[in-house]
Amino acid sequence: MKNFKKGFKMLAFLLFINFLLFLNKALNSEEKILKITPETQQCIGCHSIYTPGIVKDWKESLHARTFPSVAIKKSPLERRISVERFPDFINPEYVIGCFECHSLNSQLHKDNFDHMGFKINIIVSPKDCGVCHSKEFKEYSESKKAYALKILLENPVYNKLVETITNISTLLPSNSTLHETCLGCHGTRVQVKGFKKIKTPIGEIEIPDLTNWPNHGVGRENPDNTLGSCSSCHPRHSFSIEIARKPYTCAQCHLDPDVPAWNVYKESKHGNIYFSKEKEWKFDSVPWVLGEDFKAPTCAVCHNSLIVSPDGEVIAERTHNFGERLWVRIFGLIYSHPQPKKGDTSLIKNKEGLPLPITFNKELAKEYLIEESEQQKRLDQMKNLCNNCHSKDYINGHFSKFENTIKETDEMVFQATQVLVNAWNKKIANKENPFDEYIEQLWIKQWLFYANSIRYASAMTGAPDYATFKLGWWELKHNLENMKKIIKLHSKNKN
Repeated sequence: MKNFKKGFKMLAFLLFINFLLFLNKALNSEEKILKITPETQQCIGCHSIYTPGIVKDWKESLHARTFPSVAIKKSPLERRISVERFPDFINPEYVIGCFECHSLNSQLHKDNFDHMGFKINIIVSPKDCGVCHSKEFKEYSESKKAYALKILLENPVYNKLVETITNISTLLPSNSTLHETCLGCHGTRVQVKGFKKIKTPIGEIEIPDLTNWPNHGVGRENPDNTLGSCSSCHPRHSFSIEIARKPYTCAQCHLDPDVPAWNVYKESKHGNIYFSKEKEWKFDSVPWVLGEDFKAPTCAVCHNSLIVSPDGEVIAERTHNFGERLWVRIFGLIYSHPQPKKGDTSLIKNKEGLPLPITFNKELAKEYLIEESEQQKRLDQMKNLCNNCHSKDYINGHFSKFENTIKETDEMVFQATQVLVNAWNKKIANKENPFDEYIEQLWIKQWLFYANSIRYASAMTGAPDYATFKLGWWELKHNLENMKKIIKLHSKNKN
């Protein structure tokens, strides 16, 4: 019996050794095919066992299947790398793997730590991605999305709104859960508060202890002091352009009641075509050919993707500044207004001294907003994009309707604002906090929910329900009447 047990153990040991040899051979074989750096090979050796999903995602990514030396030689329209040459620490004859991304700019990363003999950053920041995608990094860094957290925290009006709407009765979000509210989309401040020890299958290891993590908000402040998160749209570790181009990605944040772009798109004719035909479309083509790769716009088509005609003519240049093609900002505090010149809108001051692009009386803070010539230029560019599927008469009719919708919703918001000012003057509400009393919260709904819903429905060619009953004109008018009733009831009770 003892000999049997001894023989069984020996057999099990030999099988384990053979498995390790097989695994090593497989990894070496894969290395020859993909030319993985020795550092990344070591990462894969462990992580293919302990986090196999991450490794699988990476193996299917373009990073794992293309050498930078090949990618950089593609034609301008086909290229996804925007640098002209790589820094010395990037070997273009190897694929981009774990180590190549998680070791970049380590001197700037407060989240850098010793890991299995390497200096590793937990978070890959936009600046790290910018080593190869420098143009995209610069564009994103200048966008409103990159400043999304800063705008909320450093604009006292926005900050007061966030504090008021998230602190309801006793259901108070704590510091550990607040980043699941507004900051879930806008981003958090991820800082290193020290180090902590965690238990893993390979033993106890020491890693940076991060605040407000995990979070992938578009304006996240990273431990290397950069703003933003590329993984908001291009998920780790596949970095998929297909996922980024599909509207489901934008739908993570752009939802009703305040930003109902996704809801409106689903009900629009463009959305109808997308849901019927998306399986036939090519979402990973670069450039993206209108009429061949896709047949109707998604969010990315209108806002940022490189779009060309079937004969290769550029219809729209790629941009990662998502406001660059827009002439009007339909989502703004109180009223619509021209797009801001800079992404950091916390710098804006209107004539009332408030950090807002427009006064209560609809006077623009023009020095911070794009001029009429720039507005027209961007509008013409958007019309040109539409013109590749629609006639000019059709397009002009659509944008004329949209312009009237903006004016009329702004007027309805203006009327509600006058009622609110009247309430403040009559001491029915205290304007010290313009968001915490009932009549003030009705006013918030007027511009944040209902006016926005109508504008989005008008802009995106459809979704009449969102323009009418669901969150549209019906609610906008009903809400205004309720605000007026409060004034009347107060005057009646006073008499």
